[in-house]
Parts: sequence; structure tokens; C-alpha cells
Amino acid sequence: MVFPPGEESAVEVFLRGSQPVYYLSESTEVKMDYQAVITRVLDDWKHGVDSHRPDRVATHFTEDALFQGAHPGYSLGRKGVEEYYAEQPVGLTVRYAIREIRPLAQGVVSAYVDPVFTRPDGTELRFHLTVILLRQAGGDWLISHYHVSQIVT
Repeated sequence: MVFPPGEESAVEVFLRGSQPVYYLSESTEVKMDYQAVITRVLDDWKHGVDSHRPDRVATHFTEDALFQGAHPGYSLGRKGVEEYYAEQPVGLTVRYAIREIRPLAQGVVSAYVDPVFTRPDGTELRFHLTVILLRQAGGDWLISHYHVSQIVT
């Protein structure tokens, strides 16, 4: 792999088995960029959830997104995401905290998030969420993988 002069330090190499795995280092500068990207996408997702706009929520996912919500099944693509959020009650809101960010490759980043959904009656549902975002050709970032696990106390 060839890197531009001066950018060798921006890449770390690890071995997985005998194969090298390359990814961007977690320098403060890189982490701040990904923090902004993830926050922007999740804030838009949150706004779609809070306003009960399943169509808006779905626009933040890739056409072939793997989506695993709180239901037992999963779906592929935006249609499944939109249908899932259409089934949620009007008045459902969400708040979230980003816990970890991991760049996986150029244009690919994962995040570990703790969302709390509040039902219209005030009941809170806590989850762990893993998302993988992909940078699109036009520069937008979209969710390609979404998986929640409910925290049962």
C-alpha cells in the first residue's frame, strides 16, 4: 500500500491472522471528524424518529442497509427501515450518547451508541446500538448496518 508523503503516520497496521489490516489511526483530529459525521447522521435520524417521519429516517440508510431493530427479524434496504419506524407509536422520541467510534477503512466508520427511546406514556427503553456508516460518492454518509440490543434490567 502506498501513501502520500507525510501520511504514513495516519495509518496503523495490525495483523489479523497473517493478513495485514490497515485503518486510520485514532488521532484526536481524525476522531473529531468522525464524531461530527456520526453526530450529524444520528441527529437527523433522531429528528425523523421524534417527528414520526419514517420516510426521513430511511433516507439516512444505504439502499442495501442491513437493519436489525428491536423486532426479532431483520430487513435489507430502506423500505424495511421505513416500515419498521412506521410501526412505532406517534410521540416516540429518542436521545443518544455516542460511546465509541472506530474507523474501519477509508470511508467506513463504526460507532457504538446508547440510545434511549421514550414512549408517549413516558416508558423508557434502553438499547446498545452498533452502526456502520459508509461515505457515498457525493460525500454524504449513510448507515449501512444498524443493530440494536435492548438492555433488560
